[in-house]
Amino acid sequence: MVKPPRKQRLSVYLDPKVMSRLAEHAARRDFSRSLVAEAAIESFLSPDAAERQEAAITKRLDQLDRRMTRQERDVAIAVETLAVFVRFWLATTPALPEPAAQAAHAKAGGRYDAFVTALGRRLARGPKLRQEISEDIGGGLDTHQPGKPVG
Repeated sequence: MVKPPRKQRLSVYLDPKVMSRLAEHAARRDFSRSLVAEAAIESFLSPDAAERQEAAITKRLDQLDRRMTRQERDVAIAVETLAVFVRFWLATTPALPEPAAQAAHAKAGGRYDAFVTALGRRLARGPKLRQEISEDIGGGLDTHQPGKPVG
């Protein structure tokens, strides 16, 4: 019977924090520190380690791409909402006569401050408008359930 080759000894110097983490991990798994270190080195040197890392990076990039797509959609909805509102407002609001226009200008600062305050409260507590609108307008994926209030 042939004996398997004997393992070779390697002495390494580890940062105390790394050594502590190694010891904690080995204790949790009920393995020796040597076995955990050997597995870590093997994993690091393995040819598929680069493939695993690439797969993890690709997965993360895909998640970021989906988030960016949602943000682009949300911004497009916000811009279109504002454009529709401005067009509607301009089409339906008659011009004020001169004395009334001067009075309106005098009150504009206070009304604007009240608007900014209300907007700040809305942003702080939610729900956001995008949560109140179906994720896919016209896609038949309406998340509103009949009988339940929206928001």
